[in-house]
Amino acid sequence: MTKLIYRRRQSARPRPHSGEPTYGPLTQDELQLAARNHSMPLEALREDVTPPGMHYVLTHFDIPQTSDGSWHLRIGGAVEMAMELSLAALKKDPAISVPVTLECAGNGRSLLKPRPLSQPWVLEGVGTAVWTGVPLAYLLAQVRVEPEAVEVVFTGVDEGVQGGVRQQYARSLPIAEALRPDVVLAYKMNGSDLPPQHGYPLRLVVPGWYGMASVKWLQSIKVVTAPFRGFQQSVAYRYQHNADDAGTPVSRIRVRSLMVPPGIPDFFTRRRILPRGPVMLRGRAWSGEGAVTSVEVGIDGKWLHAQLDKPAGSFAWRGWSLPWVADPGHHELACRATDATGAVQPLDQNWNYQGMGNNVVQRVRVTVE
Repeated sequence: MTKLIYRRRQSARPRPHSGEPTYGPLTQDELQLAARNHSMPLEALREDVTPPGMHYVLTHFDIPQTSDGSWHLRIGGAVEMAMELSLAALKKDPAISVPVTLECAGNGRSLLKPRPLSQPWVLEGVGTAVWTGVPLAYLLAQVRVEPEAVEVVFTGVDEGVQGGVRQQYARSLPIAEALRPDVVLAYKMNGSDLPPQHGYPLRLVVPGWYGMASVKWLQSIKVVTAPFRGFQQSVAYRYQHNADDAGTPVSRIRVRSLMVPPGIPDFFTRRRILPRGPVMLRGRAWSGEGAVTSVEVGIDGKWLHAQLDKPAGSFAWRGWSLPWVADPGHHELACRATDATGAVQPLDQNWNYQGMGNNVVQRVRVTVE
């Protein structure tokens, strides 16, 4: 694999983070981010639906304090009739429940070499929940979107500074995506009110897209007639070759598979230890581009086709399993998924400046006693 040499230089473009990619150890700032944002323990892959406390969390700024009485959602912009709704009013509208696998766009970032500086996810920045709320398309129909509209902008209550820019977290969706019947303004997660860290009292959930699109602590929805140029759209969440590259926007989730860790772990290394004999290897696979059509499991470099379970939903992960007779010794297990578009997980990293969409194959070291 070619080693990337990174030279520092001045860039005219704002940057999504401070510092250039590095081959060095984790920095204090990265450790601080890792302490604030937690990942899903891989053993939670056993569950069809992830408990809220185990679902991954990425919070850009602070978790805002909101109350039912003072919170209102504003919908306006290029619409015929703007409106403002309380949470109680929203709950009177038609509701849907959608099982969705959400994954952070930076999942796998810490595995890249050199390592882009930001939240240092390994592989666990993911989770699947059932989100209940009002279809976005229903509310957009109520306000009657004007014909010249091109995007819908979603702004959260959370506020902070990133890349030297003071901002409220905001993202947009193209009109066609916003009008999908499964995009939901969710006020419940797995049947209960949203926990504070997951966007209480209301969040957007965009099935199939990386998690940055699912704006939390939603405050306003604005229909616009020109593309949104906010920081989280035009600077952050881009596939870039280097700091000066304008890049291309991150959108749908790339195909990925993860394995339920077999056996028991070593505390420090997390290497797996298991007894010899029959073992059922299990995991989950998902993609935002198309249905998962196959999963292969690698055992010491030999690839075998796994059995697929019925998918939990169009944009929820799919279980897989493969029986293995484990012989004593050290082994390397791996898993890779393929989706309906023909996309297959890569065996090596697909490096980019911000560390986005790294869906490299997972490798699990095991010792069989």
